[in-house]
Amino acid sequence: MADVSNPKIQEAYLDVRSDKSDTNWLLLDYENDRSDTLVLTQTGSGGLNELSEILSDSRASFGYARVAFSNDKESQREKFVLVSWIGKDTKVMRKGKISVHLADVKSALRVFSIEVAARERDDLKEGPIIVRLRKAGGASYDGV
Repeated sequence: MADVSNPKIQEAYLDVRSDKSDTNWLLLDYENDRSDTLVLTQTGSGGLNELSEILSDSRASFGYARVAFSNDKESQREKFVLVSWIGKDTKVMRKGKISVHLADVKSALRVFSIEVAARERDDLKEGPIIVRLRKAGGASYDGV
């Protein structure tokens, strides 16, 4: 079981969800290599691109991002994405615990449209994620 009880996690989650904030992502990392306690590492306003740049190949992390997109010139939508990151050099025992810890992370970061299991930075490219968000969003009138 992962410990996601740090109040800073909840504060950052609410900040990302707020329409009044520029913050559009947060990153949770393990306190240390042996710990199952997650801590807020960083937040930002540069979207999925910025989030993907700070991920470490030697760590497993969880991200949460607000993604804005439009179906046409008049409509702007925002949806939320939950990211589970496993870097290529992450230790085997940590990799094994990610799926179990994901349930605890979901209890803290409750509202999201899609999950992205990322192993490479390309997995967090905004274009394919927006396609998935459109599909998850229900009615689509642009053939996607």
